[in-house]
Amino acid sequence: MNGRGRAVAALLLAATAALGVVGAPGAVAAPERGTGQQARAWLPQPTGPYPVGTTSLQLTDDRRDDPWQPGRHRKLMISFWYPTTRAATDDDRAPYMLPAAAEHFGSAGSVGQREHGFEPGRTDWAGIRTHARADAPALPGGRRPVVLYSAGFGDPATWGTGLVEDLASRGYTVVTVDHTYDASEVAFPDGDLATSVLPALMEQPGVDMGALLRKVLQTRVDDTRFVLNRLAGLRRVPGLPTGLAASLDLDRIGMVGHSGGGSTALQTMHDDPRLKAGVDLDGQLHFPGPDGRTGVFLPSVAQDGLTRPFLLMGTQEPDSGSYHQQPGWNALWQHSTGWHADVTLTGSRHGSYTDAQSLLPQLARQGAISGPDLTADVGDVRPDRAVQATRSYVASFLDRWLRGHDDHLLDGPSPNFPEMLYER
Repeated sequence: MNGRGRAVAALLLAATAALGVVGAPGAVAAPERGTGQQARAWLPQPTGPYPVGTTSLQLTDDRRDDPWQPGRHRKLMISFWYPTTRAATDDDRAPYMLPAAAEHFGSAGSVGQREHGFEPGRTDWAGIRTHARADAPALPGGRRPVVLYSAGFGDPATWGTGLVEDLASRGYTVVTVDHTYDASEVAFPDGDLATSVLPALMEQPGVDMGALLRKVLQTRVDDTRFVLNRLAGLRRVPGLPTGLAASLDLDRIGMVGHSGGGSTALQTMHDDPRLKAGVDLDGQLHFPGPDGRTGVFLPSVAQDGLTRPFLLMGTQEPDSGSYHQQPGWNALWQHSTGWHADVTLTGSRHGSYTDAQSLLPQLARQGAISGPDLTADVGDVRPDRAVQATRSYVASFLDRWLRGHDDHLLDGPSPNFPEMLYER
C-alpha cells in the first residue's frame, strides 16, 4: 500500500519511509459555505452495453478464527455486481453505502474521514446512489468471467464502486470483498457494524509495523481464498438473484485491487492458481523488515515472481510510479516470467484509482473538503480523464487475458492516453 499522509495510509507510509467523472478540470471553485446543507455527489455512469445488478451476501468461515477478534469465526460481506436485463430506476438503485456504514464513514475520526480529510458530517454519503438495480436477475446468455475486487487497507469495498460497476456493464461478474475489522466499517444484515481496528493497533507504542502489515496482508489473502472456495458452492445458497450462480465462469477468474488490495491481488495470484490474471492499482509489495524498523521484507510474490499476467498501475506519489522506484515491484518484475506491464498516470495521487477521483472534486466545490486536501488525495489530473484511463486500462487487460479480446491498448504508449506513461 502507498499512502498520502493521514490515518492508516499515513502510518503505512511512515513505516515504509523509514526504509528509504463529474465536474470540470482545473482549479476548485470557491466553496459554498454556510448553507447548512449536506454536500451531494454522484458516481460517473458505467460505459458498457449492459445494465448492472447487485446483491450482497454474508459469509462465515467456520474453520477460521477471526485474527482481529479471537474466539470468533471469521465473517465477511461480499457483493456481486453483474450484467442484468433492465436498467435501475430511481426507486430501485442500490445505495452506495448502507445508512449505518455511511454515518460512520462520514463521522469525525473514522478511517475514511481521517484518510481523505473531508469535513465530518458535511456529506450525505447515505444519499449517494449506484447505477445498479438491487437483487436484479442475472442476464441470460451463458457463463461470464469473474473478477474479484479488494479495496485498500482501511477502505471499504464501496470505495471502488465506479470501476466495479463499469466492469459489470462490460459483461463481467465482479465480487467485492469487505475485509472485516480492516475496512473502515462493514455493515452486516443483523445490524452489526464492524469498524476498523487498524488505527488503534498502529498507534500502540512500540508496534512492530512490519509484523502488523504482514498480518493484514495474510488475512486478506486468506479472506480471498475463502471467497473463491465459496463461489463454487453458490448454487446451493438460497435467495440469490435468478441466474447469478449459474453465470459464474470459475475457469476465468481475475482480480483487481487498489493499494493494499492490489498487494492482496498479486499475493493471492502467487498462492492460488485459480486466479488467472491480476491488476495492482498502486499497491506496494515491500514492508518493514522482521523487527519492524530496519531492512526490507518482500512477500513471496515479489521474491518468486508470477508466471501469469499482471498489470501494475502506479501514480505520481514519491514512492510509486515506475516499478524501478519500488523494491517490491522491481523484484516482482525481475522474477516474473508471465506477461506484465507498468503504467503511471501523470498528475495522479494515491486516490486517483478510486471513487475519490470522481466524488471528492464534487465535495470540494461544496466546501466539504479543502483544495489542498483534494490535491493531496487525487492530484491535479483531470477527474474525467483519470476515470476513463483507469477503466480503459483495467478492462483492456482483463479482456485480453480472461476473454481473449485484445484491443492493443497495452501494446505500448497510446495516443488516446498521452497522460499514461508506459513501461514493458
